[in-house]
Amino acid sequence: MSQPFNTSLSTEVVQEILRAVEQLRFGAVEITVHDGRVTQIERREKVRFGNEQQKSKPTATAAAAI
Repeated sequence: MSQPFNTSLSTEVVQEILRAVEQLRFGAVEITVHDGRVTQIERREKVRFGNEQQKSKPTATAAAAI
């Protein structure tokens, strides 16, 4: 039978998670846990580029190409 883990997080860990999420516009935050403890926080951000044509409504030909 497994023993319950202490699920309380330190203030430092909570602040780092919040900072990672607040600084993110597009992407993901991954939290790695070992033995019930947060051991790593990863932030992956996507940088997206677009042109003015993509912001307007696509025509039937453009929509078919997507």
